Amino acid sequence: MDQYYHYNILADLFRYPGSNFIEILNNCKEVLENISSEASQEFKVYYTYMIECTEDQREELYTKTFDVQPICYLDLGYVIFGEDYKRGAFLLNMQQEQQKAGNDCGTDLPDNICNVLTFFYKTNNQQIVNELAVKILIPAVEKMIAEFAQARVELKVNVLKKLHSAIIQEELNQGNVYQNAFKALLQVLKKDFKDVSFEQEHDTIINLQHHKSFFGKQSVNIEINNLVSNYQLD
Repeated sequence: MDQYYHYNILADLFRYPGSNFIEILNNCKEVLENISSEASQEFKVYYTYMIECTEDQREELYTKTFDVQPICYLDLGYVIFGEDYKRGAFLLNMQQEQQKAGNDCGTDLPDNICNVLTFFYKTNNQQIVNELAVKILIPAVEKMIAEFAQARVELKVNVLKKLHSAIIQEELNQGNVYQNAFKALLQVLKKDFKDVSFEQEHDTIINLQHHKSFFGKQSVNIEINNLVSNYQLD
């Protein structure tokens, strides 16, 4: 949907940075300036830091943030559900909807934040977009941001314990700048979906006994288990 094209652009912020990352930064900066002054201000911190980094430094920051002892995970089902069985149900439904939308998820899971943001642009199903935004994406991004705050505290404690000033990095001054990218995204999501709400149920997000909701499709347990096993979810 053209109205969500900006999510297709913002998705690139959370992919492994390549040789075209400066172009991505500038595209996102322009998009956010046109959408939200609050989001633009948050993104400015991220932009200013990353624009000065070398390609190797950007890759290292991404790796230590999301891969090696990650601060947070990019797979939304894991962020929201953890090891609960609902994670598998959500992943299965997300895979089916990604395929319907013709969204190639590559080597990442269909619930990876990059693939979900791109899905917003590619699908024509507004109901699913609304439900994903309100029930999954916004609360997941809020959880991610909270993890950055905790990671900053832990880093300071570790530095003080080791009394090794050489490892004091930029995180001690302003925090890992990926949190600012997430904060900018959160501002945009809350602006776009501020009028969307869903009635709370006893079993929120997924209820396998109902069919009308995207998160409530009846799924065959063996199919969910096979999907989870094939992706080797941790």
